[in-house]
Amino acid sequence: MTDPTTQAAATSGPADRGLGLLYLTGGLLGLVAAVVLLVESIALLKNPDYVPTCSINPILSCGSVMNTPQAAAFGIPNPIIGVAGFAALSMFAVVVLTGATIRPWLWTATQASVTFAVLFIHWLIYQSLYVIGALCPYCMLVWVVTIAVFWHTTIHTLQRSKRSPRRRGIVDVLNDYRGTVLTGWYLVIVVLIAQRFWTYWMTVV
Repeated sequence: MTDPTTQAAATSGPADRGLGLLYLTGGLLGLVAAVVLLVESIALLKNPDYVPTCSINPILSCGSVMNTPQAAAFGIPNPIIGVAGFAALSMFAVVVLTGATIRPWLWTATQASVTFAVLFIHWLIYQSLYVIGALCPYCMLVWVVTIAVFWHTTIHTLQRSKRSPRRRGIVDVLNDYRGTVLTGWYLVIVVLIAQRFWTYWMTVV
């Protein structure tokens, strides 16, 4: 009879590889977005009249977001945090993809980091929608990436820590419907954006 622990360890390779590919893709996309935002922020600091490339209209306007206190929530520009975080995620992805053994504490640190990141970007989503009243396209790319990375990391963490049959059943259901949950998550944000700026969207259509 196969020991469940041994079976989980034997099947962890492909799962980790899929997560590694997600980390690499998401890390690189997030890194590009963060670097562009950092460059645009520096240009805006040098020249207050500079119009960022992602300022498309009154709603999709990076410039409007960059000129707010929320753009430096921890005393430094948010893109600097993004560059550091996504660079670290990309490097971790390479380690995962090599098949190296990842110590449990590193998975725990990864879970803690992506949990902080997803909470932070949801605070930024609220600020963008209901306080600033503008959206940053590159920021929205970061939102998409961060939510996906958080959700898949959380599923991975739950799979590694499942114990009782009941808990294994719950985790298996979450795993089976991980794509559905993620899609629903994105749809809620899209609906909130549509509702918040409905008047403007109607003038464009």
